[in-house]
Amino acid sequence: MRPVIGITTRPRVVKASGGDMDAHTIEHTYTDSVLRAGGIPVLLPPVPSPDVAALLDRIDGLVLSGGGDVEPERYGGTRNDAMYGMDFDRDEFEIELVREAAARRFPVLAICRGLQVVNVALGGTLIGDIPTEIGSADHTVIGHLVFNGHQHVTLDPSCRVAAIVGATELEVNSIHHQAVREVAPGFSAVAWSDDGVIEAIEHEDPEWPLTAVQWHPEYLGHAEDKASWALFRVLVEDGAARRARSATRQ
Repeated sequence: MRPVIGITTRPRVVKASGGDMDAHTIEHTYTDSVLRAGGIPVLLPPVPSPDVAALLDRIDGLVLSGGGDVEPERYGGTRNDAMYGMDFDRDEFEIELVREAAARRFPVLAICRGLQVVNVALGGTLIGDIPTEIGSADHTVIGHLVFNGHQHVTLDPSCRVAAIVGATELEVNSIHHQAVREVAPGFSAVAWSDDGVIEAIEHEDPEWPLTAVQWHPEYLGHAEDKASWALFRVLVEDGAARRARSATRQ
């Protein structure tokens, strides 16, 4: 059986037969990316924290998807008018997912908000609004431009992301107004945009197959970006390796 890859979902209001209704959604670019890489995607709506361990028992890898902001109270921040899409249940669920994944050294690909959740869950903090604090408006391109690389990123040559994509310079998309401020204990910043914003972080334990990037490889991969394909391919490979080890122990 191919590796099963869970993808966290985003709360949205959608039109349904009964009118506007709350839903757990994700863009098809995420599921397409997992399928292209050889995995089986499954969507993960929030579940109570005590059930997270059982959920991870049933999948082989995890995508922490993008979306709205993390509640600033969770990292000692202050609310501002630029913040949007905050959801208590999603934060609770994803923070517990990260902590359980860290304890298990579980395969993870964290994307945009996903990277921020990893950082917050394990003790880091966030910049509340990049334009306000840094003065840069280059990180919030939307529309069809999300499928194209428009921002230059420099990677630490020794980092996991550089090894996966085979490069130390990338042109990525950028769809965020928040970013890592203080890196969580045990992590290092390993990629930066030209204005100094952190674009990837990495855990000090090389045995944890965690890849955390601030950009959106699911969109870039839809436009046949090979580096983005590689990020998903490695997640699926890591999931397959974990599945094989689990089968050997049984």
